Amino acid sequence: MGTTKHTGPIKLPKVPDPKLWVGLRPFGLGRVKPRHIRDTLKVAWDNRDNLPYAARILTQGVCDGCALGVSGLYDRTLDGPHLCTTRLNVLRLNTMPAIKPEALHADIDELRRMDSTQLRKLGRIPYPLLRRKGERRFARISWDEAMELAAVKIRGVDPKQVAFYLTARGITNESYYAAAKAARLIGTNNIDNASRICHSPSKTALKRSVGIGASSCSYKDWIGTDVLVFWGSVAANNQPVSTKYMYAAKRAGTRIICVNPYREPAMDGYWIPSIPESALFGTKLADDHYQVNIGGDIAFMHGVMKTWFEMEAAEGPGTAVDWTFVREHTTGLEELRACVERQDWAALERSSGLTRERMAQFARLLAGARSGVFVWSMGLTQHRFGTDNISQVANMALLRGFLGREHCGLMPIRGHSGVQGAGEMGADPFSLPGGEFKGDDIARVEQVWGFELPRWQGDIVGVSLENALLPEDHERRLKVFYTSGGNFLETMPEPEFVRRCLEAVELRVHQDIILNTSTLADASEAVLVLPAMTRYEQPGGGTSTSTERMVYFSPEIEGPRVGEARAEWMIYCELAARVKPELAGLVAYEDAAALRVEIARAAPNYAGIEQLGRRGDVFQWGGTWLCEGGVCPTPDGRGRLLPIELPELRKPEGHFYVTTRRGKQFNSMIYGEKDPFNAADRYDVLLSAEDGAAIGVSEGEAVVVYNRFGTFHGRARYADVARGNVEVYWPEGNCLLPKGVYEPHAGIPEYNTAVVVERADTYHALKDTRYVEKRVEELETEVG
Repeated sequence: MGTTKHTGPIKLPKVPDPKLWVGLRPFGLGRVKPRHIRDTLKVAWDNRDNLPYAARILTQGVCDGCALGVSGLYDRTLDGPHLCTTRLNVLRLNTMPAIKPEALHADIDELRRMDSTQLRKLGRIPYPLLRRKGERRFARISWDEAMELAAVKIRGVDPKQVAFYLTARGITNESYYAAAKAARLIGTNNIDNASRICHSPSKTALKRSVGIGASSCSYKDWIGTDVLVFWGSVAANNQPVSTKYMYAAKRAGTRIICVNPYREPAMDGYWIPSIPESALFGTKLADDHYQVNIGGDIAFMHGVMKTWFEMEAAEGPGTAVDWTFVREHTTGLEELRACVERQDWAALERSSGLTRERMAQFARLLAGARSGVFVWSMGLTQHRFGTDNISQVANMALLRGFLGREHCGLMPIRGHSGVQGAGEMGADPFSLPGGEFKGDDIARVEQVWGFELPRWQGDIVGVSLENALLPEDHERRLKVFYTSGGNFLETMPEPEFVRRCLEAVELRVHQDIILNTSTLADASEAVLVLPAMTRYEQPGGGTSTSTERMVYFSPEIEGPRVGEARAEWMIYCELAARVKPELAGLVAYEDAAALRVEIARAAPNYAGIEQLGRRGDVFQWGGTWLCEGGVCPTPDGRGRLLPIELPELRKPEGHFYVTTRRGKQFNSMIYGEKDPFNAADRYDVLLSAEDGAAIGVSEGEAVVVYNRFGTFHGRARYADVARGNVEVYWPEGNCLLPKGVYEPHAGIPEYNTAVVVERADTYHALKDTRYVEKRVEELETEVG
């Protein structure tokens, strides 16, 4: 991997730089922007019943929000304290009291009248609950009854009819590992995690392109790199502390470039609360914005590489391509070059939405850079061609030699604090601790675990859910679904179809800290709810892995405990022991420290995790740079340049391409109806003023967005969005997305599709059956 060790945090400049200020109005008064002081005061008020405990969580624990990896108030990138409203919003999940019995045991229809935000505010789940088919209320049961019920049911079905899923809400590496081992001991490979609907294409593409499954660099590499590119990523909104790193990068002379259909206000300028000059006057972040079409990134990157090869031909070798790096550290150049050179400029412009001149401008910027870091998120991954998107990014980095050295790298920035460790711990149908679900890795893990693993390929979570609708006698009909957190009604396309799947499962087990709308769905036999501890309550502490592969220890924090909640890893181990009592000794651990000792044996990259046991303990697996010196962990040690074909976007003339975006929320948990960066509400449809004029829609006017999958009612809001594209909020807009469409390599669902946008009065005036059928049929015919 790499031998250079991370050198720790660096200091920020002390002298202000007015050239970077957004404006002279203090605190951005009068602007549409986050109100950090107001929001912080609100969080303090919300936690007023538990302020000392809340303070200890913030100052002693590892952030359970995004995956930047802040331990207490400090990280390994910059000196000084870090705090953001995302972490503050999540804080209440840890300090809430238990749900009051009159609410918890209310009639199910009363609970169903609440949305997930209201359910969350009820409080924590205090003890195990059971609701059998036809029952109107959850009933309290004992842990022994709950665990035996689940174990008996699992023993009574084929292991292929059992599936596990783990979200990323503060779940620790210990819990992921215990779940991975428990599932395989029980006999199923149907286990998946939250990366399936976010960064699964990143791991798949990086593995095939450069042999790694994580960020190749560290956050420190942002600071001083020549060019820092954000592809389909709004880090300022989703990982707010990263704006501090961007500030430091700007002060070091880095140019920041955004590639995104929407010119995100958060990336234009941001008021960073922990930097005095930025808190007062804001900081200009992005130097330029390339507003590609939704799904147009591959075409854009082809245009950039096509320009590079043209530069090489016209201006001489080395003008754009780092030939020394390419010759010594890559394969596949001629195949890639042939693929790029046969691309037609007109097709690239049409697909990308950018002119040849704009693509050439970006190409020359990168060609003149000695270093570069490429950062990306859901804008690149949540496509049916997400893996190809990321391999195309890797192609560009390899051609420029932006890999395995300081200020260079490939970084899929994580939005969940724990999800990087999920696959690395084996909570994935294609992974095992420290490797893949194949060959030597299976034998290696079997030796550590002490039992034979099932050899059949497990399903991704979307397929597992769909399997609930298979015929009764099908060997893979899903009969038991065990989920730690997660709300599939608000994360997956076509929510009503997902509801049918959830309700067809015989036994659903929800291991969680709060209720959500999925918990309230019926099951064909029973719904079992198990109360989980947070990471801060876990006896013996726990660990989580950040985007940059820092493995942090988060200690158990003294404070109140909620009812009968148990550590998640302990629940999984007990379940496996009850299902296979003859193998119970294989999942019996004295404490969390003993579990970490075994993780170090099962996952070689994590050697060192067994030494973590005190607040502040941390190590970075793989060193500061993976592929150090350009040497990749592939069979031949080289990165693979891969020919990537242009995807067919399937957007007929006169229609729009839609994608989803995030507002004031943490993943699917919504904390405000107004987007703090553009003042849009949850049902606003973002489109360009030019597109609005073309279809006769004025700003603020009611519109209907629809296709053959669903209908979305909202209001038009003009925004700086690339023409031909519209954006709606997630999860509200999921009704427009197609079910059962998965990226073929990584299995991520498709989160983008073609839609019709019409004024609501037009839609309703003409909404007779023939009209709607004609329009949808036209869309199906033209889209294919």
